[in-house]
Amino acid sequence: MKTVEELNQARVKACEEIGSYNCRILVCSGTGCIATGSNKIHEIFEGLVKDAPGISLVFSPCGGHDDEKVVGVKKTGCQGFCELGPLVRIQKGGKVVQYVKVRPGDCADIFEQSVLGNEIIERLLYKKGEQAYVSPDEIPFIAKQTRIVLENCGKFDSESLDEYLASGGFEALKKAMTEMTRDEVIDEIDKSGLRGRGGGGFPTGRKWKQVARQKEQERYVVCNGDEGDPGAFMDGSVMEGDPFKLIEGMMIAGYAVKAENGYIYVRAEYPMSVARLRNAIKQLEERGLLGDNILGSDFSFHMHINKGAGAFVCGEGSALTASIEGNRGMPRTKPPRTVEKGLWEKPTVLNNVETYANVPKIILQGADWFRSIGTPGSPGCKTFSLTGAIENTGLIEVPMGSTLRQIIFDIGGGLKNGAEFKAVQIGGPSGGCLTEKHLDEPLDFDSVKKFNAIVGSGGMVVMGKDTCMVEVARFFMSFTQRESCGKCTPCREGTKRMLEILERIVNGQGKLEDLDTLEELAKMIQTMALCGLGKSAPLPVLSTLSTFRDEYVEHIVDKKCRAKTCTALRRYVINPDLCKGCSKCARNCPVNAISGVVKKPYTIDSDKCIKCGACKDNCAFGAIYVEA
Repeated sequence: MKTVEELNQARVKACEEIGSYNCRILVCSGTGCIATGSNKIHEIFEGLVKDAPGISLVFSPCGGHDDEKVVGVKKTGCQGFCELGPLVRIQKGGKVVQYVKVRPGDCADIFEQSVLGNEIIERLLYKKGEQAYVSPDEIPFIAKQTRIVLENCGKFDSESLDEYLASGGFEALKKAMTEMTRDEVIDEIDKSGLRGRGGGGFPTGRKWKQVARQKEQERYVVCNGDEGDPGAFMDGSVMEGDPFKLIEGMMIAGYAVKAENGYIYVRAEYPMSVARLRNAIKQLEERGLLGDNILGSDFSFHMHINKGAGAFVCGEGSALTASIEGNRGMPRTKPPRTVEKGLWEKPTVLNNVETYANVPKIILQGADWFRSIGTPGSPGCKTFSLTGAIENTGLIEVPMGSTLRQIIFDIGGGLKNGAEFKAVQIGGPSGGCLTEKHLDEPLDFDSVKKFNAIVGSGGMVVMGKDTCMVEVARFFMSFTQRESCGKCTPCREGTKRMLEILERIVNGQGKLEDLDTLEELAKMIQTMALCGLGKSAPLPVLSTLSTFRDEYVEHIVDKKCRAKTCTALRRYVINPDLCKGCSKCARNCPVNAISGVVKKPYTIDSDKCIKCGACKDNCAFGAIYVEA
């Protein structure tokens, strides 16, 4: 594909190929489904197709299948329902059937009844109550989303350039290079209002303009695919499920700012993302869409992949570029900023995966289309990963400005087992907690700041009433303190002191004045930390102190944890009405804290008890409980 005409011909051929299929078996090959065995499912389906008479198994466009039926077995990106994997879609005759929790033993039935025949296997459909859903687009979890970045995930082979071309891939790059000047590309992105989806929310077009106007002619395009937040897997899913879209977005950025090299920084814990990106780059280089004189123009662009060592701080721009250069990943003081002196001291466009993946659609459909979605200050959609105590865990994409109620209850299906909602941690360890009173607040970059929270990269951890918010704050502070690079004293020492106080509180040794100290330390770190990650580290503590201060006071004054989570504050009690006096609890207590007479109720000495729970685990009569 050395010319635009060759690109057009390749797209036509790819579309004809997909149109020639009698059936496509789409096996979800996101990390979640692979963890539950989807690779084996894919292998079994390939074997079934190969062994079936009169069936052609197609791996890539080749044309000319004579009179045989043509069946494709494809590995797609994340289909969304992560906890219901392995997921399989049967695409046949213009219709798609979604199967969930597919096991190896189900493959033959699916092949016989749904691939060769036209039957639907009801036991493998997604069900909500008595309602069974056949098409994925009918399932509320998917139907109530608006997918831009995730549009192709689950629909096309994530490892095939031809399938990406058939989906409209590289039409945006072609338009940018043949119908628009470089300045017009930047202006379109700027007018769209696209803001960085990595957490900072900085206007993307403004960043590109700042790089384009630098006097230094050597520039770089860098993608932040580090994604270190606990519970976040949005960027990883895009890199696995639609790597060509990310690369196309980076190439458009490279064309716009006259950069000839792009770097994707991926954490080493994402081996599948690395493998699929490398595969995508290899195919593009072989087909002439990456390298020198792309589509017969004077634009040349080369892609490189760097694996990070798992440091959370390398999600910060200057630390990330330092890591690519082979140096220790630590933030530096600003100015100069990355747009002026980034990678190897050269002007650098640095955006995250989701930001680049939005670019092709904006170029194709225009800034006004993008602005018609979301809010005036935060146009477009945002991907979120839903985890925690929610019914439907998985990957979603919704318009900016959607409410927590819509996300958690309409899309996520509410909390598991009908539990009562308590809070959601949004924005990862540098984010904050939103509660029931925030359920109808719009989620966008600006609105959540007034609640000591950030949208961040999009991780959402949903919590029910059985969650201890003091322990939540301690957990996230433990993470940020451990991940602090140590360069600046406010973050290095401040987070350590905050963690020590939180640990005292959950261990029943806190004092009321500790709460004032926590707030003072938090505000000091916010004001004085070197980088954005340090400045946002206290947010989980500030937001929980603001909303759940009574739980902190309860831990300190009453020495109780209402969620019964904090081990040191548990008090094991034996109900004399249920105790049969079997002595099993006493025999299994490692510190001899239980005494009594056989066939009479036993008692626990709270001063000796180490809260290990062995007594409760060994009681056959449910007589031992944790006192609230």
